[in-house]
Amino acid sequence: MKKINNINTIVVVALLFVILVVSGCSSDFLDKTPTGTYTADNFYISDAAVQSAVDPLYNRAWFGFHSQSNAMWAIGSLRGNDAYNAYNHGEFVHFQTTSLTGEVGDAWRSLYTVVSLSSSLITNIKNNCTADVTQKAKDEAIGTAYLMRATAYFFMVRTWGPVILYEDNYDIVKDPIRPLNPEEDVFKFIIRDLRKACELLPETNGNGRVSVYAAKAMLAKVLLAHSGWNKPTRDEGELAECVSLCEDVIDHSGASLMPKYEDLFKYQNNLNSESLYAMRWRVAPSYIWGSQNAMVSELSWGDVCDVGCWGHDLCATIDMINLYNLDPLNHDAIRRKATFFIPGEHYDYIHSATGGYTYPKASDNTGWMQVKKGVVGCKEDNDGNLSQQNSPLHTYILRLADVYLIHAEASLGNQAELTGGRGLESFNAIRKRAGVEQKDKITFLDIINERRLEFCCEYQTWFEMVSWFRWQPEYMLDYFNNHQYRGYLINSGGIRLNPDGSLSYHVAFFQIGGQDAWDTIEGYTDDGQHFTPTVVTKNNVFIPYPETDRLRNHYLSEDPVPYDFGDGSSE
Repeated sequence: MKKINNINTIVVVALLFVILVVSGCSSDFLDKTPTGTYTADNFYISDAAVQSAVDPLYNRAWFGFHSQSNAMWAIGSLRGNDAYNAYNHGEFVHFQTTSLTGEVGDAWRSLYTVVSLSSSLITNIKNNCTADVTQKAKDEAIGTAYLMRATAYFFMVRTWGPVILYEDNYDIVKDPIRPLNPEEDVFKFIIRDLRKACELLPETNGNGRVSVYAAKAMLAKVLLAHSGWNKPTRDEGELAECVSLCEDVIDHSGASLMPKYEDLFKYQNNLNSESLYAMRWRVAPSYIWGSQNAMVSELSWGDVCDVGCWGHDLCATIDMINLYNLDPLNHDAIRRKATFFIPGEHYDYIHSATGGYTYPKASDNTGWMQVKKGVVGCKEDNDGNLSQQNSPLHTYILRLADVYLIHAEASLGNQAELTGGRGLESFNAIRKRAGVEQKDKITFLDIINERRLEFCCEYQTWFEMVSWFRWQPEYMLDYFNNHQYRGYLINSGGIRLNPDGSLSYHVAFFQIGGQDAWDTIEGYTDDGQHFTPTVVTKNNVFIPYPETDRLRNHYLSEDPVPYDFGDGSSE
């Protein structure tokens, strides 16, 4: 009984496998509610059964991370300073998260759910399939599980640093109190899993399921991060492999950039030419709680949605406004409109039955820049596939634009500038779609800026920043503290669209000479109610481990130890 009393979160999620599989079973991916009772011994009797066992890995396994308390949003986007409001996960913007912050525990539990479910699938499909299951179905399922497990650990290492590695759920239940493993071993584990996924996944796949090119794209992303992780100079061999993988995906996957950026974020285009790998959510009436995208109610409000929403308070940060204004051609009008509601812009796909929706201007004392990505409109705009806390919009993990920018960054590598070649072409392909000025050379800062513009409010920004921090810690600390404007509140009436197409901002409660002060924070003072200074140090970049797990497992307060890979290569 003593052992049971010490079981931590990892063991709890390791035992969820049967629940997740049964609740995710369907003969048509994401379409049907399951019936029946199954065990590992009698479940894997056909290709369809094996395929349905994988289905929860596309939704339910990720729910706690993505939707339950919006941890993926809070960590990936708000900690990266994409958007801000003090009362909407403001502690992530201000680096005030603690081991007791609820989203921290939700992220930890959910990501280990992905690990446990993936590991269970690998074990059960290898050991429990009947002769009626084809090798092709088994390979695809196991390859998907390797990809998902690697992805979960990749999120974890960029959130906490050292984490607990395991690949046998029965073993972790028997021996649950385990030490952390070092970041280098976590990367070795991730890369090993991704290479296995590349060997097993098919060249093509249907209905939104992953193919070998999703695994290759993720391997490229991981190799790029690892190439500079705790190294002053990026590893040239890993950079070269990363470039090769990206070119393979670009040239042979059949994927292509969506012509219109805004179309990427409409549910009707969930299965599009650019999507390589996504969380595939279920919608009413086939969904059960935990298999749906609940973010719509957190982001939408009554003016733009009719299913019971309580969002609306998040606004673009000064960082993002300044980045949009950098472009001399059109001030990044295409991407900013798709990412944030822009004063005076018309959205014909919101309230489509009545001619669309025009976002108010600052002169109405209501115009600002509330988050647009994830806001899908009303029931009528989504063919009825919308209800409270249930959006039909899938969540990208990787799209082809990411591969283009990975390619550009790996091509830049350790150089100060990239002045030509395919890497620069990839970078400019993204900018061409956005309708912004092409560049004849790029630097590391250009990479940072372009990633923020392309993927703002897609849960990615902070995770990229952690990889950059591990390579260039002093550069990134300077960037966080001196080039990001954290905690400045912009709300109703605080944004205006200028005649030249640029955006202006007004920080709440800031006036000069009795007039609202536009486009400046110089001289800004505050009584402490509306502004919290943020200082980022090397000691608070990574998020604390959840308190409950830390108390149950003393190893979470101790130094990591090497993981036993079972091949004599533990590091």
